[in-house]
Amino acid sequence: MELSDANLQTLTEYLKKTLDPDPAIRRPAEKFLESVEGSQNYPLLLLTLLEKSQENVIKVCASVTFKNYIKRNWRIVEDEPNKICESDRIAIKANIVPLMLSSPEQIQKQLSDAISIIGREDFPQKWPDLLTEMVNRFQSGDFHVINGVLRTAHSLFKRYRHEFKSNELWTEIKLVLDAFALPLTNLFKATIELCSTHANDASALKVLFSSLILIAKLFYSLNFQDLPEFFEDNMETWMTNFHSLLTLDNKLLQTDDEEEAGLLELLKSQICDNAALYAQKYDEEFQPYLPRFVTAIWNLLVTTGQEVKYDLLVSNAIQFLASVCERPHYKHLFEDQNTLTSICEKVIVPNMEFRAADEEAFEDNSEEYIRRDLEGSDIDTRRRAACDLVRGLCKFFEGPVTGIFSGYVNSMLQEYAKNPSVNWKHKDAAIYLVTSLASKAQTQKHGITQANELVNLTEFFVNHIQPDLKSATGKLMLIFVGYFSDVPKEQLLLSIPLLINHLQAESIVVHTYAAHALERLFTMRGTNNATLITAAEMAPFVEVLLTNLFKALTLPGSSENEYIMKAIMRSFSLLQESIIPYIPSVITQLTQKLLAVSKNPSKPHFNHYMFESICLSIRITCKANPEAVGSFEEALFLVFTEILQNDVQEFIPYVFQVMSLLLEMHKNEIPSSYMALFPHLLQPVLWERTGNIPPLVRLLQAYLERGASTIASAAADKIPGLLGVFQKLIASKANDHQGFYLLNSIIEHMPPESVDQYRKQIFILLFQRLQNSKTTKFIKSFLVFINLYCVRYGALALQEIFDSIQPKMFGMVLEKIIIPEIQKVSGQVEKKICAVGITKILTECPPMMDTEYTKLWIPLLQALIGLFELPEDDTIPDEEHFIDIEDTPGYQTAFSQLAFAGKKEHDPVGQMVNNPRIHLAQSLHKLSTACPGRVLSMLSTSLNAEALQYLQGYLQAASVSLL
Repeated sequence: MELSDANLQTLTEYLKKTLDPDPAIRRPAEKFLESVEGSQNYPLLLLTLLEKSQENVIKVCASVTFKNYIKRNWRIVEDEPNKICESDRIAIKANIVPLMLSSPEQIQKQLSDAISIIGREDFPQKWPDLLTEMVNRFQSGDFHVINGVLRTAHSLFKRYRHEFKSNELWTEIKLVLDAFALPLTNLFKATIELCSTHANDASALKVLFSSLILIAKLFYSLNFQDLPEFFEDNMETWMTNFHSLLTLDNKLLQTDDEEEAGLLELLKSQICDNAALYAQKYDEEFQPYLPRFVTAIWNLLVTTGQEVKYDLLVSNAIQFLASVCERPHYKHLFEDQNTLTSICEKVIVPNMEFRAADEEAFEDNSEEYIRRDLEGSDIDTRRRAACDLVRGLCKFFEGPVTGIFSGYVNSMLQEYAKNPSVNWKHKDAAIYLVTSLASKAQTQKHGITQANELVNLTEFFVNHIQPDLKSATGKLMLIFVGYFSDVPKEQLLLSIPLLINHLQAESIVVHTYAAHALERLFTMRGTNNATLITAAEMAPFVEVLLTNLFKALTLPGSSENEYIMKAIMRSFSLLQESIIPYIPSVITQLTQKLLAVSKNPSKPHFNHYMFESICLSIRITCKANPEAVGSFEEALFLVFTEILQNDVQEFIPYVFQVMSLLLEMHKNEIPSSYMALFPHLLQPVLWERTGNIPPLVRLLQAYLERGASTIASAAADKIPGLLGVFQKLIASKANDHQGFYLLNSIIEHMPPESVDQYRKQIFILLFQRLQNSKTTKFIKSFLVFINLYCVRYGALALQEIFDSIQPKMFGMVLEKIIIPEIQKVSGQVEKKICAVGITKILTECPPMMDTEYTKLWIPLLQALIGLFELPEDDTIPDEEHFIDIEDTPGYQTAFSQLAFAGKKEHDPVGQMVNNPRIHLAQSLHKLSTACPGRVLSMLSTSLNAEALQYLQGYLQAASVSLL
């Protein structure tokens, strides 16, 4: 693809079309760009466009397209083709930093993200001059350029907050600190001085404060893993300046916008985060500075208003206090009763209250309000932070704090009682206070797991929650029912019909909270870990519950309400066979919903719970009546076909999982409708998307389990296609285990004669990969495979195929792989396969008894006894940093495993062997019968005493002896 004006023009036209709302215009344009992105110069054309185009919309579109291109293609996956040619990679790295720094902010952000994606792969080894180039720009004095560098550094280094510690990571951080820490510190000091110089120039201050925010974020990232010596030596500089910034007048750079946080608020929020990090992780070094930070943050809290723009600042400030008050050596700061009263009165209670702004959000954007209230979304609310502070204070001061708040709760409830319709906010705050006080420990799944004995939850629930459930106005929080797991069960059961009734409420808030509260109740577990509410107790409500849940999906604003769909899923899971009479109606409604949302999938959680509900319907019905599988296929296949034909990427992994579940329900043969699809499943394009790989492998396994002989006869020409998929997967470190899943199914289920001609080539491919890039994960899978092969075809066949590839290779595999590595195998079934395979090698392979391989007999037996008796070896070499499957770059749909489509663990040796230790004893007995005295003499001269003792135990248990 030439770097020509004609190509730039063509690219411009296609980019314009990708912005068209009409899918008929947009989709073909997206497909075209996808088809040409492998061409040389394509990324350079995008960069040229975003630099030279006269249209701003095209510049922005080109920058987003470029970033997504980098996201999908930059990572080089071992043994897979390089998706970007080397000359393009060199040109991109040479030009992207200067281009990013000279671009407008909107484009700068996209390019900065692209640099961080490239940096994640190439920095520092393949991009050693990136740091130098960035640091040199600090000298420019141009804060547009400096902020571009800081923004890029932030996106590059923020991963240090999430990565696991390793020598490799620490080496990289040290390299960054050596080059970056001093220039960053000097820039920090210089920027603060410039703030004083330009104290009266608002536009200059805006730029400078933008820099300070990014510098504070970088400080957090660079200090997250450990306290670097550099920052410890320069702590006075950083802490003194952070403290002085915290005490700046809030009116500085004040914005008129009530909603949007200003730069100063954002800076102070980040400083609170930094102080909390130091208080939690480096308290010894931070101790001299802590009292003045507590004072500054306390003053900040009592002088900051209730406006929404301060929410993040107040939340972070409270979180700082919460992290400090629960650490034993800061306990003395909070011991004074006046201090506690002041915190409760001036910080906690005001931030528990439901403000006019909350009510506005509650009315105007119910969905976002609900998400923040129920889950916290990405933003911690003031209320959530205040709850955390209550819990933190209760760690050492439970009695005094409960006493202080009891008075507040009582007065709030009295205010509410005077005029419930006007003063409902008082009760709302009282409920939050009580639940914060009550729950010393809480989990999503189980609600409150450890309660404050000073708070009588049952009494509060009966007197103040239940009465409102009978007459919910849309203001009172039905959600709380789901948090009272300490309340007697009979009281909770009384709430269920009331909540079901509220599912019909027109108000999105009321029916959503009702659905969420029901979902919580259905998942709550009692002391024996069984669900608190049973299917039998729900029996009287099944019909009205299902009717109202599905009706709630038709109410305004709730057509894709994830809380309702989650409640549907939980209801199915709890009620099990009680839902069977309603399945025909339920599956029709779910299928219609699936068809509607597949036109434009936009709610990932809703979609996930919908597919889970479909799986549950299938499982529950077919467990009672296996023949019903046909009616599900009839209901679903039309929609599935449409999803596959329209390439709805978000749904395809789900469709494959549901199809696997359906196919596994069939007993012995594959219906023709599945066989028609089979050739399409081998198309390379489907395997390009990471998210498709696990469900596609599972589906192919289902085909092999249910109809290997049909495939061998009707689709014999597809066996090379299946092996081609295996070859592609085995070459990838991220997906090699999936390749082994497929290979194991081929070996286990396909008629031997259909695989004969390919067997040797399979082993050669595996040995090549073993030679070129051996990893622990690959070794574990390889061990399971060769032992499964041994079980299926016999130990002699295994020895012969190894030695046909290279003389004496069987001995090398035993000595270098099986004996030293077998302890790494994990998983019950996997260990059992290996145990049965090794037993066969020991007892059914003549060369093990009368060739040079005999010297390996005792070490192999010893390794097998170790597999039975020693702890698993879970060490992983330092140099192995696996690409986590979920972390592969690109915005292809990540694979989402459906819990209720889960595959039952399959034991390929289950019918043959029940107890592998007994099986070893019996097999050794048989061998010793065939060659008397031989086995005993080898054991007595060479097997170590401990292993011999274990072996005698197996022989006794099997009631056999060696001759």
